[in-house]
Amino acid sequence: MFSKEEAAQIRKEFWISFGKSFPRKWLLYNTKIKGFSFKFVAERKQAMVVLDIEHPDEIYNELLFEQLQSLQTILEQEYISEIIFHDAYQLDNGKIIKRLFVKFPEKFSIYNKNTWRDCFEFFVENMTQFELFFYEYEDYIKQAI
Repeated sequence: MFSKEEAAQIRKEFWISFGKSFPRKWLLYNTKIKGFSFKFVAERKQAMVVLDIEHPDEIYNELLFEQLQSLQTILEQEYISEIIFHDAYQLDNGKIIKRLFVKFPEKFSIYNKNTWRDCFEFFVENMTQFELFFYEYEDYIKQAI
């Protein structure tokens, strides 16, 4: 097991390595929709590419999630076939949000450098598809609010 400092250093090294391997400006928080953001997640036992909906007003969360559900077939058939829609995803801090995500299908640990390269490629492939989907349907998604 790693000390807290060692674990933090490994996580930092993971993200620096990803940024150097695939230097690119990602959309992430710059969606211009409050509480609507794309994220890379890499943890002890899993990696994911996610779209989190966590607007302070729950009504907006519902509207945005429903708007995305109306596009679910298109998203699955044309962009990310393994996408999961979760309307009550619990974060580690206990907060409940709405989340769309795709999980890295292989065994992964941020603490195992042998899993990093495949994860990086998974991140790039799936975040690119998520971004293409968002840019194509951005105006439609924004109509929800």
